[in-house]
Amino acid sequence: MENMAEEELLPLQEEAAQVRVPTPAPDSARVPAPAPDSAPTSASASAPALALAQAPALSPSLASAPEEAESKRHISIQRQLGDLEKLAFVTEGDFDSANSLNSDNLDAGNKQACPLCPKEKFRACNSHKLRRHLQNLHWKVSVEFEGYRMCICHLPCRPVKPNVIGEQISSKMGAHYHCIICSATITRRTDMLGHVRRHVNKGETKSRYTAASAKPTTEILKEADTDVQVCPNYSIPQKTDSYFNPKMKLNRQLIFCTLAALAEERKPLECLDAFGATGIMGLQWAKHLGNAVKVTINDLNENSVTLIQENCHLNKLKVVVDNKEKKEGDDILEEGEENLGNIKVTKMDANVLMHLRSFDFIHLDPFGTSVNYLDSAFRNIRNLGIVSVTSTDISSLYAKAQHVARRHYGCNIVRTEYYKELAARIVVAAVARAAARCNKGIEVLFAVALEHFVLVVVRVVRGPTSADETAKKIQYLIHCQWCEERIFQKDGNMVEENPYRQLPCNCHGSMPGKTAIELGPLWSSSLFNTGFLKRMLFESLHHGLEDIQTLIKTLIFESECTPQSQFSVHASSNPNKQGKRRSNEMITNLAKKQKTDVSTEHPPFYYNIHRHSIKGMNMPKLKKFLCYLSQAGFRVSRTHFDPMGVRTDAPLMQFKSILLKYSTPTYTGGQSEGNVQSAPEDTVADRVEMSVNDKAEASGCRRW
Repeated sequence: MENMAEEELLPLQEEAAQVRVPTPAPDSARVPAPAPDSAPTSASASAPALALAQAPALSPSLASAPEEAESKRHISIQRQLGDLEKLAFVTEGDFDSANSLNSDNLDAGNKQACPLCPKEKFRACNSHKLRRHLQNLHWKVSVEFEGYRMCICHLPCRPVKPNVIGEQISSKMGAHYHCIICSATITRRTDMLGHVRRHVNKGETKSRYTAASAKPTTEILKEADTDVQVCPNYSIPQKTDSYFNPKMKLNRQLIFCTLAALAEERKPLECLDAFGATGIMGLQWAKHLGNAVKVTINDLNENSVTLIQENCHLNKLKVVVDNKEKKEGDDILEEGEENLGNIKVTKMDANVLMHLRSFDFIHLDPFGTSVNYLDSAFRNIRNLGIVSVTSTDISSLYAKAQHVARRHYGCNIVRTEYYKELAARIVVAAVARAAARCNKGIEVLFAVALEHFVLVVVRVVRGPTSADETAKKIQYLIHCQWCEERIFQKDGNMVEENPYRQLPCNCHGSMPGKTAIELGPLWSSSLFNTGFLKRMLFESLHHGLEDIQTLIKTLIFESECTPQSQFSVHASSNPNKQGKRRSNEMITNLAKKQKTDVSTEHPPFYYNIHRHSIKGMNMPKLKKFLCYLSQAGFRVSRTHFDPMGVRTDAPLMQFKSILLKYSTPTYTGGQSEGNVQSAPEDTVADRVEMSVNDKAEASGCRRW
């Protein structure tokens, strides 16, 4: 294309010397010639043509529009090729030629200059050659957006920069595009396409800039008796600055119950929501906990800070900026209305803010991983304070992007049946290392891994001794890729001759080769604090958070590793129901058990009952299978990580033998259920081992 342009832009010097510039014609004669395909214009159009001649940087088709934004578009942005051809007759260089204004002389050899190229690049030429030049060089490679074409421009459009001596010189610039939305100059066409796509994703279109005075429509949502004003496309992070995800309701309620339980220990609490967005989480803290907390909501985006301040006034909360009440807050509240509390709103980088001030409670919820903010969070956190971390980079934590997990967390992982608990232990290990670097230890209160986020809440214990104890709980995991048996590597600095001896299975002996893989480093200790979870359940009952109660109950049973059928908690929102007395009794009992229960830690990881099913056998129901494991003398419970997961201290071989013992064969015509249940245990073990070998031979080495 450039070669074609160079061939067209090289007229002979003799032809250039023969071109004579005539004197300007009178104003009455300055009638712009129409395009070849259009009819001649009347003399009444001479005034607009004159105005356009005095402002050559504006497009004639856009300058006639009533909107002010339309008149600011560059001349390289046109709707049709004919509009681009008309520019050759309204530019300043062509108005100096009286003959060029006559449409009869258009095809008679008069030379026209390209409006989008300087004279040094493209000299004046005949109309047919100019048409070919505009179509091939400018129009073919244009970028289309809402009916307009952003043609390539060769004019020196960059701003003038001062020289070293002080003289003004224009910077050299090649071909570029002018954005129809923000008037930016983009050099490459692919970059221009991406630039426009980003505008569209953020909701920045032509209509937004045409009616700049009109405020975009907002929507008011309500969650937990808290009103929050959200922007359009609030649930799509690529299209808005203030992201609000309705699916994170469980996450917000879990953090609220954590803060409410901490507020019972001491008050007032200095709380920080480091990434406020709409401010919904900090608003719920201040509105429901009142004077027990002093909330600070921070965000680096200026639009988000403005939205947070508006949401504070919407919920009758005063905004404090730099220890001074904002004067506009009193004007917004009506007479007779009372302020429910004060919220400090800051616009600062989260790392800087956490280095400058100390807090009792810090919540980190960045978009993606949170490892970049852990060191700052533990630098000034007070003793026995709480740090909650929400990680949404599930692609790396769930072993879909293993290289990202190695880069962010320094951890080697593969996809396993217990991958969600593996993700939770990865985040806890990263938190523990960050705390240990600041001479602090951690106590894990709970860790939750659901479909779209991983939430880890830890209590901070100051002192190098606690930091050393915390660092010892970060270990590597040995995982068998055949049967998926797993065990944490033993402590010690000595190199073991055969690490496969640590695994309870005999896969390495029956199938020699590299059958296991080393995962980690991971957090090897408990993931739940039973006493704190019971206090959280009490707070959820007290504040009427019914959506979160089922999950907290599951966490309590999982922390104790007991079947959920032993007891149940009934929380009724209707006072007329008979369950109110039972609910009050349970609240009283939980209030008496606020201290941490000293009990045996729950066994690490879990088994998926479908993952270990045996070919040709129908498995028992999950509830019955839990009873069978409990009757066999093993600790057992369900897990929130997997709806079909079983957390137990039984070895995998015993787990499979009990599963086979109480499974019924599929209908084959001669077998019955009694034959399977009355089979001797050695036969059962042989069948389990045979089924494992058959699966291995059929599917090959299962390396995830």
